[in-house]
This record gives sequence, structure tokens and C-alpha cells, in this order.
Amino acid sequence: MVKKSLHNPIYFGEIITRISMLTESSVRKWGKMDVAQMLRHCDLVLGIALKKTELDPVNPLFGTIGVLTKIEMQVFNNGIPRNMPTFKKLIVNFECDFNEARVGLLKTMNEYWESFTSHNLPEKHVLFGKMDDKDWGFLEYKHLNHHLKQFSV
Repeated sequence: MVKKSLHNPIYFGEIITRISMLTESSVRKWGKMDVAQMLRHCDLVLGIALKKTELDPVNPLFGTIGVLTKIEMQVFNNGIPRNMPTFKKLIVNFECDFNEARVGLLKTMNEYWESFTSHNLPEKHVLFGKMDDKDWGFLEYKHLNHHLKQFSV
């Protein structure tokens, strides 16, 4: 099975196309967020790699679980399970404008690509530990894919 990465121009373009297919009336299959909130959430998550979203430290037990989860996802090429807990700073439970959220995420996607191509991604994630470009591309693709599947695109 192919391990897709946000760092591959083909899969980066695929994600952009899928984001563009969303509409304000796109219906979720699971979870609590509406489509605009999901777009804003994905924007915040990508912001971690751009050092725009700063997460609070986690206790060592959760850090160990995070590192093991990263390894397990890479070895087995697993997706992200539905309804997983997330950092409070990444929870979007307020009203969002769909067009603003989509434009914002697409802008952040382009900033992410620039950061990746200029080798400026962080060397560490508060939950997943040590990160290299391969880790960022794989995990960011998995996260975006998870939420786009949530809205059937």
C-alpha cells in the first residue's frame, strides 16, 4: 500500500482538489464539527508545522503514547480513528464562516509547502516527539485525509 505524503506534489494537489470540492452544505459522517469548523481545525493543525499554533506540553506518558502511535501509523499505514481526543487549542466548537475557513486552509497549505521546500519544518512535535520531513508529510496527509473523508470527499 502506498504511503501518501503531503510532500508529494500529486497528493498535495489531491488534497487541494478535495478541499475545493467541499460546499457549505457538506454533511459529516461522524463527529461534532460542521464543515467550516473542520476546515478551521485543519488550518490550526497545519499551523503547528508552521510554528503558528503552539501546543501545551504533554505529560511523559502521553508523549510515549504519541511516539508509539506515530510509529504504529507509519508501520501499518493506518488512518486516524474516528472521534479521537485532541488538544484543547485545536478544538473548534465556535461558528466559522465556510468561505473564510476554506480560503484560510488553502493559504496555510501553500505556506506549509513553502516551509517544507525550504526545509523549515520543526524537528519536534509536542505529542509525536522527534519529527523529520517524512514524518510531517505523512502525518499531515493522514490528518487532512481523515477529515476530508469525514465529509465524503
